[in-house]
Amino acid sequence: MTPRRSLPKLVAALAVGVVVALAGASAAHADTVRDYQYWLADYGFTTAWNTSKGKGVTVAVIDTGVNGNVAELRGVVKGGTDVSGLGSADGQTPVGDDNTHGTMVASLLAGRGTGSGNGVIGVAPEADLLTVSVAFGTDTGATKSNDDQIAEAVRWAVDNGADVINMSLTRNTPDWPESWDDAFMYAFEHDVVVVAAAGNRGSGTSEVGAPATIPGVLAVAGVDRDKNASFDASSQGITLAVAAPSEDLVGVQPDGSYVVWDGTSGAAPLVSGLVALIRSEYPELDAANVIQRLIETADPHGHEVPSPLYGWGIFDPVPSLTATVEPVTENPLGSLEEWITLHRRADAPVTTDPAEEQEIVPIADPPPPLDVDAQTLLPTPWTLAYITLPLSLVAGFGTLAALLGIGAARHTRRTARKHEL
Repeated sequence: MTPRRSLPKLVAALAVGVVVALAGASAAHADTVRDYQYWLADYGFTTAWNTSKGKGVTVAVIDTGVNGNVAELRGVVKGGTDVSGLGSADGQTPVGDDNTHGTMVASLLAGRGTGSGNGVIGVAPEADLLTVSVAFGTDTGATKSNDDQIAEAVRWAVDNGADVINMSLTRNTPDWPESWDDAFMYAFEHDVVVVAAAGNRGSGTSEVGAPATIPGVLAVAGVDRDKNASFDASSQGITLAVAAPSEDLVGVQPDGSYVVWDGTSGAAPLVSGLVALIRSEYPELDAANVIQRLIETADPHGHEVPSPLYGWGIFDPVPSLTATVEPVTENPLGSLEEWITLHRRADAPVTTDPAEEQEIVPIADPPPPLDVDAQTLLPTPWTLAYITLPLSLVAGFGTLAALLGIGAARHTRRTARKHEL
Protein backbone atom coordinates (compact mmCIF):
# COMPACT_ATOMS: atom_id res chain seq x y z
CA MET A 1 0.00 0.00 0.00
CA THR A 2 1.28 3.45 -0.86
CA PRO A 3 1.81 6.29 1.64
CA ARG A 4 -1.38 7.79 3.11
CA ARG A 5 -2.38 11.06 4.63
CA SER A 6 -4.85 12.02 7.35
CA LEU A 7 -8.31 13.50 6.76
CA PRO A 8 -7.41 17.23 6.90
CA LYS A 9 -5.18 16.77 3.81
CA LEU A 10 -7.78 14.76 1.90
CA VAL A 11 -8.77 17.37 -0.69
CA ALA A 12 -5.19 18.36 -1.55
CA ALA A 13 -4.08 14.75 -1.72
CA LEU A 14 -6.90 13.79 -4.03
CA ALA A 15 -6.00 16.64 -6.33
CA VAL A 16 -2.65 15.00 -7.06
CA GLY A 17 -3.92 11.43 -6.93
CA VAL A 18 -2.08 10.29 -3.79
CA VAL A 19 -3.48 7.34 -1.85
CA VAL A 20 -5.07 8.69 1.32
CA ALA A 21 -6.17 7.22 4.63
CA LEU A 22 -9.14 8.75 6.42
CA ALA A 23 -8.41 8.36 10.10
CA GLY A 24 -11.25 7.40 12.41
CA ALA A 25 -14.87 6.53 11.73
CA SER A 26 -16.83 9.47 13.13
CA ALA A 27 -20.04 10.69 11.51
CA ALA A 28 -18.25 13.67 9.98
CA HIS A 29 -15.62 11.42 8.45
CA ALA A 30 -18.28 9.05 7.19
CA ASP A 31 -20.16 11.92 5.53
CA THR A 32 -16.92 12.93 3.80
CA VAL A 33 -16.41 9.37 2.61
CA ARG A 34 -19.86 9.17 1.04
CA ASP A 35 -19.29 12.52 -0.64
CA TYR A 36 -16.22 11.11 -2.41
CA GLN A 37 -18.01 8.08 -3.85
CA TYR A 38 -18.35 9.86 -7.19
CA TRP A 39 -19.11 6.69 -9.18
CA LEU A 40 -22.49 6.23 -7.49
CA ALA A 41 -23.97 9.31 -9.16
CA ASP A 42 -21.61 9.81 -12.10
CA TYR A 43 -22.19 6.28 -13.41
CA GLY A 44 -25.89 6.12 -12.54
CA PHE A 45 -25.86 3.60 -9.70
CA THR A 46 -28.19 5.74 -7.60
CA THR A 47 -30.67 5.60 -10.47
CA ALA A 48 -30.04 1.91 -11.14
CA TRP A 49 -30.95 1.14 -7.51
CA ASN A 50 -34.55 2.03 -8.38
CA THR A 51 -34.48 -1.20 -10.41
CA SER A 52 -32.13 -3.48 -8.45
CA LYS A 53 -29.81 -3.44 -5.44
CA GLY A 54 -28.57 -7.02 -5.79
CA LYS A 55 -30.98 -8.71 -3.39
CA GLY A 56 -30.83 -12.50 -3.44
CA VAL A 57 -27.41 -12.65 -5.15
CA THR A 58 -24.28 -14.04 -3.47
CA VAL A 59 -20.82 -12.80 -4.44
CA ALA A 60 -17.65 -14.59 -3.31
CA VAL A 61 -14.60 -12.42 -2.66
CA ILE A 62 -11.42 -14.47 -3.12
CA ASP A 63 -8.82 -12.22 -1.55
CA THR A 64 -6.86 -11.65 1.67
CA GLY A 65 -9.96 -12.12 3.82
CA VAL A 66 -12.90 -9.85 4.67
CA ASN A 67 -13.52 -8.52 8.15
CA GLY A 68 -17.29 -8.74 8.41
CA ASN A 69 -17.28 -6.91 11.74
CA VAL A 70 -16.64 -3.43 10.35
CA ALA A 71 -19.79 -1.32 10.38
CA GLU A 72 -20.32 -1.28 6.61
CA LEU A 73 -20.05 -5.08 6.29
CA ARG A 74 -21.84 -6.19 9.43
CA GLY A 75 -24.41 -8.82 8.41
CA VAL A 76 -23.21 -8.77 4.79
CA VAL A 77 -20.77 -11.69 5.00
CA LYS A 78 -22.86 -14.86 5.07
CA GLY A 79 -20.07 -17.42 5.07
CA GLY A 80 -16.41 -17.97 4.45
CA THR A 81 -13.35 -20.15 4.68
CA ASP A 82 -9.57 -19.94 4.72
CA VAL A 83 -7.55 -21.92 2.18
CA SER A 84 -4.13 -20.70 3.29
CA GLY A 85 -3.90 -22.41 6.67
CA LEU A 86 -3.06 -19.04 8.22
CA GLY A 87 -6.44 -17.40 8.81
CA SER A 88 -9.56 -18.24 10.76
CA ALA A 89 -11.97 -20.93 9.60
CA ASP A 90 -14.59 -18.35 8.59
CA GLY A 91 -12.22 -16.44 6.27
CA GLN A 92 -12.78 -13.20 8.19
CA THR A 93 -9.28 -12.86 9.63
CA PRO A 94 -7.24 -11.00 6.99
CA VAL A 95 -3.97 -12.76 6.10
CA GLY A 96 -0.76 -11.81 4.30
CA ASP A 97 1.29 -8.64 4.11
CA ASP A 98 -1.44 -6.66 2.36
CA ASN A 99 -4.20 -7.90 4.63
CA THR A 100 -6.36 -4.81 4.23
CA HIS A 101 -7.02 -5.62 0.57
CA GLY A 102 -9.99 -7.99 0.85
CA THR A 103 -12.02 -5.78 3.18
CA MET A 104 -11.48 -2.74 0.96
CA VAL A 105 -12.64 -4.71 -2.09
CA ALA A 106 -15.71 -6.04 -0.26
CA SER A 107 -16.81 -2.60 0.92
CA LEU A 108 -16.81 -1.22 -2.63
CA LEU A 109 -18.92 -4.16 -3.74
CA ALA A 110 -21.55 -4.56 -1.02
CA GLY A 111 -20.94 -2.10 1.81
CA ARG A 112 -24.16 -0.95 3.48
CA GLY A 113 -22.99 2.31 5.04
CA THR A 114 -23.03 3.06 8.74
CA GLY A 115 -26.59 4.34 9.05
CA SER A 116 -28.26 7.70 8.37
CA GLY A 117 -26.65 7.94 4.93
CA ASN A 118 -23.10 7.77 6.23
CA GLY A 119 -20.10 5.59 5.45
CA VAL A 120 -19.17 3.58 2.37
CA ILE A 121 -22.02 2.03 0.43
CA GLY A 122 -21.27 -0.59 -2.18
CA VAL A 123 -22.73 -0.66 -5.67
CA ALA A 124 -24.76 -3.76 -4.73
CA PRO A 125 -25.81 -2.90 -1.16
CA GLU A 126 -28.32 -5.74 -0.85
CA ALA A 127 -26.08 -8.52 -2.15
CA ASP A 128 -24.60 -11.10 0.23
CA LEU A 129 -20.91 -11.94 0.41
CA LEU A 130 -18.78 -15.02 0.91
CA THR A 131 -15.14 -14.57 1.85
CA VAL A 132 -12.26 -16.89 0.99
CA SER A 133 -8.95 -15.83 2.55
CA VAL A 134 -5.82 -16.56 0.52
CA ALA A 135 -2.17 -15.93 1.42
CA PHE A 136 -0.56 -14.40 -1.64
CA GLY A 137 3.11 -14.31 -2.57
CA THR A 138 6.07 -16.40 -1.49
CA ASP A 139 7.36 -17.37 1.96
CA THR A 140 3.96 -16.70 3.55
CA GLY A 141 3.97 -19.90 5.59
CA ALA A 142 0.82 -21.06 3.82
CA THR A 143 0.21 -24.80 3.86
CA LYS A 144 -0.64 -24.86 0.11
CA SER A 145 0.91 -23.36 -2.99
CA ASN A 146 -0.51 -20.16 -4.47
CA ASP A 147 -1.98 -22.06 -7.42
CA ASP A 148 -3.59 -24.71 -5.24
CA GLN A 149 -5.13 -22.10 -2.97
CA ILE A 150 -6.86 -20.39 -5.89
CA ALA A 151 -8.17 -23.66 -7.34
CA GLU A 152 -9.54 -24.69 -3.94
CA ALA A 153 -11.01 -21.22 -3.35
CA VAL A 154 -12.94 -21.23 -6.63
CA ARG A 155 -14.40 -24.67 -5.96
CA TRP A 156 -15.38 -23.74 -2.41
CA ALA A 157 -17.12 -20.58 -3.62
CA VAL A 158 -19.13 -22.54 -6.18
CA ASP A 159 -20.08 -25.27 -3.69
CA ASN A 160 -21.26 -22.66 -1.20
CA GLY A 161 -23.67 -20.85 -3.46
CA ALA A 162 -21.73 -18.08 -5.20
CA ASP A 163 -23.50 -16.55 -8.19
CA VAL A 164 -20.52 -14.26 -8.85
CA ILE A 165 -16.83 -14.57 -7.93
CA ASN A 166 -14.64 -11.47 -7.58
CA MET A 167 -10.88 -11.92 -8.01
CA SER A 168 -8.80 -8.76 -7.54
CA LEU A 169 -5.56 -10.69 -8.02
CA THR A 170 -3.14 -11.66 -10.75
CA ARG A 171 -0.60 -14.34 -11.56
CA ASN A 172 1.45 -11.72 -13.44
CA THR A 173 1.61 -13.97 -16.48
CA PRO A 174 -1.02 -14.76 -19.15
CA ASP A 175 -0.62 -18.48 -18.44
CA TRP A 176 -2.24 -20.50 -15.67
CA PRO A 177 -1.74 -24.01 -14.23
CA GLU A 178 -3.82 -26.99 -15.30
CA SER A 179 -5.39 -27.15 -11.85
CA TRP A 180 -7.14 -23.91 -12.72
CA ASP A 181 -8.65 -25.51 -15.83
CA ASP A 182 -10.74 -27.81 -13.67
CA ALA A 183 -11.59 -25.18 -11.05
CA PHE A 184 -12.75 -22.52 -13.51
CA MET A 185 -14.57 -25.07 -15.66
CA TYR A 186 -16.35 -26.11 -12.46
CA ALA A 187 -17.47 -22.50 -11.96
CA PHE A 188 -18.64 -22.09 -15.54
CA GLU A 189 -20.49 -25.40 -15.50
CA HIS A 190 -22.35 -24.19 -12.40
CA ASP A 191 -23.36 -20.94 -14.10
CA VAL A 192 -21.11 -18.66 -12.04
CA VAL A 193 -19.86 -15.33 -13.44
CA VAL A 194 -16.15 -14.89 -12.64
CA VAL A 195 -14.85 -11.30 -12.55
CA ALA A 196 -11.10 -10.56 -12.48
CA ALA A 197 -9.01 -7.38 -12.33
CA ALA A 198 -6.68 -6.57 -15.23
CA GLY A 199 -3.77 -5.27 -13.13
CA ASN A 200 -1.97 -1.92 -12.99
CA ARG A 201 0.83 -0.58 -15.17
CA GLY A 202 2.04 1.51 -12.26
CA SER A 203 2.82 -1.61 -10.25
CA GLY A 204 4.48 -3.42 -13.15
CA THR A 205 1.56 -5.23 -14.83
CA SER A 206 1.70 -3.78 -18.34
CA GLU A 207 -0.39 -6.58 -19.86
CA VAL A 208 -3.31 -8.53 -18.46
CA GLY A 209 -2.40 -11.67 -16.51
CA ALA A 210 -4.34 -14.73 -15.37
CA PRO A 211 -7.05 -15.20 -14.23
CA ALA A 212 -8.12 -12.22 -16.37
CA THR A 213 -6.78 -14.03 -19.47
CA ILE A 214 -8.87 -17.18 -18.97
CA PRO A 215 -11.57 -17.54 -21.67
CA GLY A 216 -14.99 -16.81 -20.20
CA VAL A 217 -13.67 -14.67 -17.33
CA LEU A 218 -14.95 -11.09 -17.20
CA ALA A 219 -11.72 -9.05 -17.16
CA VAL A 220 -11.94 -5.46 -15.87
CA ALA A 221 -9.81 -2.50 -16.99
CA GLY A 222 -9.66 0.88 -15.23
CA VAL A 223 -10.50 4.47 -16.18
CA ASP A 224 -9.79 7.83 -14.54
CA ARG A 225 -12.27 10.49 -13.44
CA ASP A 226 -12.61 11.67 -17.06
CA LYS A 227 -13.44 8.12 -18.20
CA ASN A 228 -10.17 7.76 -20.07
CA ALA A 229 -7.98 4.66 -19.72
CA SER A 230 -5.93 5.08 -16.56
CA PHE A 231 -2.22 5.26 -17.25
CA ASP A 232 -1.07 3.73 -13.94
CA ALA A 233 -4.23 2.13 -12.55
CA SER A 234 -5.05 -0.20 -15.43
CA SER A 235 -3.51 -2.58 -17.92
CA GLN A 236 -4.20 -3.67 -21.48
CA GLY A 237 -4.94 -6.84 -23.41
CA ILE A 238 -7.25 -8.54 -25.87
CA THR A 239 -9.19 -10.36 -23.13
CA LEU A 240 -10.62 -7.21 -21.52
CA ALA A 241 -14.41 -7.16 -21.22
CA VAL A 242 -15.32 -3.78 -19.72
CA ALA A 243 -13.74 -0.82 -17.94
CA ALA A 244 -14.75 0.82 -14.66
CA PRO A 245 -13.42 3.55 -12.34
CA SER A 246 -10.00 2.71 -10.91
CA GLU A 247 -8.86 6.03 -9.46
CA ASP A 248 -9.78 7.83 -6.20
CA LEU A 249 -11.74 4.85 -4.88
CA VAL A 250 -12.94 4.95 -1.27
CA GLY A 251 -13.00 1.76 0.80
CA VAL A 252 -13.04 0.45 4.36
CA GLN A 253 -10.04 -1.18 6.04
CA PRO A 254 -10.26 -4.05 8.57
CA ASP A 255 -9.87 -1.61 11.48
CA GLY A 256 -12.88 0.42 10.30
CA SER A 257 -10.87 3.35 8.95
CA TYR A 258 -11.29 4.63 5.42
CA VAL A 259 -8.83 4.76 2.55
CA VAL A 260 -8.72 6.28 -0.93
CA TRP A 261 -6.71 4.29 -3.43
CA ASP A 262 -6.18 3.61 -7.14
CA GLY A 263 -6.20 0.26 -8.95
CA THR A 264 -8.21 -2.26 -10.92
CA SER A 265 -8.49 -4.17 -7.64
CA GLY A 266 -11.19 -1.58 -6.92
CA ALA A 267 -12.63 -1.49 -10.44
CA ALA A 268 -13.32 -5.25 -10.38
CA PRO A 269 -15.73 -5.20 -7.40
CA LEU A 270 -17.64 -2.31 -8.98
CA VAL A 271 -18.23 -4.56 -11.98
CA SER A 272 -18.98 -7.58 -9.77
CA GLY A 273 -21.56 -5.45 -8.00
CA LEU A 274 -23.21 -4.52 -11.28
CA VAL A 275 -23.26 -8.18 -12.26
CA ALA A 276 -25.07 -8.82 -8.97
CA LEU A 277 -27.65 -6.15 -9.84
CA ILE A 278 -28.24 -7.80 -13.23
CA ARG A 279 -28.53 -11.30 -11.74
CA SER A 280 -31.00 -10.01 -9.17
CA GLU A 281 -33.17 -8.26 -11.76
CA TYR A 282 -32.96 -11.10 -14.31
CA PRO A 283 -32.76 -14.32 -12.27
CA GLU A 284 -33.73 -16.36 -15.32
CA LEU A 285 -30.60 -15.37 -17.27
CA ASP A 286 -27.65 -17.73 -17.37
CA ALA A 287 -24.10 -16.43 -16.89
CA ALA A 288 -23.49 -16.03 -20.63
CA ASN A 289 -26.50 -13.74 -21.04
CA VAL A 290 -25.67 -11.78 -17.89
CA ILE A 291 -22.25 -11.06 -19.40
CA GLN A 292 -23.83 -10.28 -22.77
CA ARG A 293 -26.15 -7.75 -21.15
CA LEU A 294 -23.20 -6.10 -19.42
CA ILE A 295 -20.94 -5.78 -22.46
CA GLU A 296 -23.70 -5.03 -24.97
CA THR A 297 -24.80 -1.97 -22.98
CA ALA A 298 -21.26 -0.74 -22.19
CA ASP A 299 -20.33 2.73 -23.46
CA PRO A 300 -17.66 2.49 -26.22
CA HIS A 301 -16.55 6.02 -25.28
CA GLY A 302 -15.75 6.79 -28.91
CA HIS A 303 -13.56 3.74 -29.42
CA GLU A 304 -13.90 0.72 -31.68
CA VAL A 305 -14.76 -2.37 -29.67
CA PRO A 306 -13.49 -4.66 -28.46
CA SER A 307 -10.56 -2.46 -27.51
CA PRO A 308 -7.31 -3.52 -25.80
CA LEU A 309 -7.83 -0.61 -23.38
CA TYR A 310 -11.60 -0.65 -22.73
CA GLY A 311 -12.84 -4.04 -23.89
CA TRP A 312 -16.44 -3.52 -25.03
CA GLY A 313 -16.50 -0.16 -23.28
CA ILE A 314 -17.11 1.50 -19.92
CA PHE A 315 -19.81 -0.22 -17.91
CA ASP A 316 -23.16 1.58 -17.79
CA PRO A 317 -25.46 0.48 -14.94
CA VAL A 318 -28.83 1.93 -16.01
CA PRO A 319 -29.03 0.51 -19.56
CA SER A 320 -27.51 -2.76 -18.36
CA LEU A 321 -30.64 -3.18 -16.24
CA THR A 322 -33.24 -1.70 -18.59
CA ALA A 323 -32.15 -2.11 -22.24
CA THR A 324 -33.45 -4.79 -24.57
CA VAL A 325 -30.58 -7.18 -25.32
CA GLU A 326 -30.71 -10.06 -27.77
CA PRO A 327 -29.96 -13.41 -26.11
CA VAL A 328 -26.86 -15.47 -26.84
CA THR A 329 -26.26 -19.21 -26.66
CA GLU A 330 -22.65 -19.12 -25.49
CA ASN A 331 -20.35 -16.97 -23.41
CA PRO A 332 -19.31 -13.96 -25.56
CA LEU A 333 -15.95 -13.90 -23.76
CA GLY A 334 -14.93 -17.29 -25.09
CA SER A 335 -14.94 -20.93 -24.06
CA LEU A 336 -12.43 -22.38 -21.64
CA GLU A 337 -13.48 -25.86 -22.68
CA GLU A 338 -12.51 -25.18 -26.30
CA TRP A 339 -9.24 -23.62 -25.18
CA ILE A 340 -8.39 -26.71 -23.14
CA THR A 341 -9.12 -28.92 -26.14
CA LEU A 342 -6.74 -26.90 -28.30
CA HIS A 343 -3.95 -26.22 -25.81
CA ARG A 344 -3.92 -29.05 -23.26
CA ARG A 345 -3.09 -31.96 -25.51
CA ALA A 346 -2.73 -35.41 -24.02
CA ASP A 347 0.85 -35.76 -25.25
CA ALA A 348 1.98 -32.37 -23.87
CA PRO A 349 4.69 -32.60 -21.20
CA VAL A 350 3.50 -31.95 -17.65
CA THR A 351 5.56 -29.48 -15.60
CA THR A 352 5.81 -30.40 -11.94
CA ASP A 353 8.85 -28.36 -10.91
CA PRO A 354 7.73 -26.19 -7.96
CA ALA A 355 10.36 -23.62 -8.90
CA GLU A 356 8.33 -22.80 -12.01
CA GLU A 357 5.22 -21.91 -10.07
CA GLN A 358 4.22 -18.28 -10.56
CA GLU A 359 3.66 -15.99 -7.60
CA ILE A 360 0.06 -14.87 -7.19
CA VAL A 361 -0.47 -11.44 -5.69
CA PRO A 362 -3.40 -9.14 -5.00
CA ILE A 363 -3.49 -6.36 -7.56
CA ALA A 364 -0.95 -3.95 -6.08
CA ASP A 365 -1.65 -0.24 -5.89
CA PRO A 366 0.36 1.86 -8.35
CA PRO A 367 2.82 4.22 -6.68
CA PRO A 368 1.60 7.78 -6.02
CA PRO A 369 2.57 10.35 -8.62
CA LEU A 370 5.44 12.73 -7.98
CA ASP A 371 4.79 15.94 -6.10
CA VAL A 372 3.23 18.58 -8.37
CA ASP A 373 6.36 20.76 -8.19
CA ALA A 374 8.59 17.80 -8.98
CA GLN A 375 6.40 16.85 -11.91
CA THR A 376 7.24 20.15 -13.60
CA LEU A 377 10.96 19.33 -13.39
CA LEU A 378 11.19 15.65 -14.27
CA PRO A 379 10.09 14.05 -17.58
CA THR A 380 7.31 11.50 -17.69
CA PRO A 381 6.80 8.75 -20.31
CA TRP A 382 4.12 10.93 -21.89
CA THR A 383 6.28 14.06 -22.09
CA LEU A 384 9.22 12.04 -23.40
CA ALA A 385 7.10 10.46 -26.13
CA TYR A 386 5.02 13.45 -27.18
CA ILE A 387 7.00 16.56 -26.23
CA THR A 388 10.70 15.98 -25.52
CA LEU A 389 11.44 13.64 -28.44
CA PRO A 390 9.51 15.64 -31.08
CA LEU A 391 11.10 18.91 -29.88
CA SER A 392 14.52 17.27 -29.99
CA LEU A 393 13.94 16.18 -33.58
CA VAL A 394 12.70 19.63 -34.58
CA ALA A 395 15.67 21.24 -32.86
CA GLY A 396 18.04 18.81 -34.57
CA PHE A 397 16.62 19.48 -38.02
CA GLY A 398 16.54 23.20 -37.28
CA THR A 399 20.21 23.18 -36.34
CA LEU A 400 21.09 21.22 -39.48
CA ALA A 401 19.12 23.64 -41.64
CA ALA A 402 20.84 26.61 -40.02
CA LEU A 403 24.27 25.13 -40.64
CA LEU A 404 23.41 24.45 -44.26
CA GLY A 405 22.12 28.01 -44.57
CA ILE A 406 25.33 29.46 -43.13
CA GLY A 407 27.43 27.33 -45.47
CA ALA A 408 25.38 28.39 -48.48
CA ALA A 409 25.69 32.07 -47.55
CA ARG A 410 29.47 31.82 -47.21
CA HIS A 411 29.71 30.03 -50.55
CA THR A 412 27.64 32.77 -52.18
CA ARG A 413 29.84 35.53 -50.74
CA ARG A 414 33.01 33.78 -51.90
CA THR A 415 31.59 33.39 -55.41
CA ALA A 416 30.61 37.08 -55.51
CA ARG A 417 34.12 38.18 -54.47
CA LYS A 418 35.72 36.10 -57.22
CA HIS A 419 33.48 37.77 -59.79
CA GLU A 420 34.42 41.19 -58.42
CA LEU A 421 38.13 40.35 -58.78
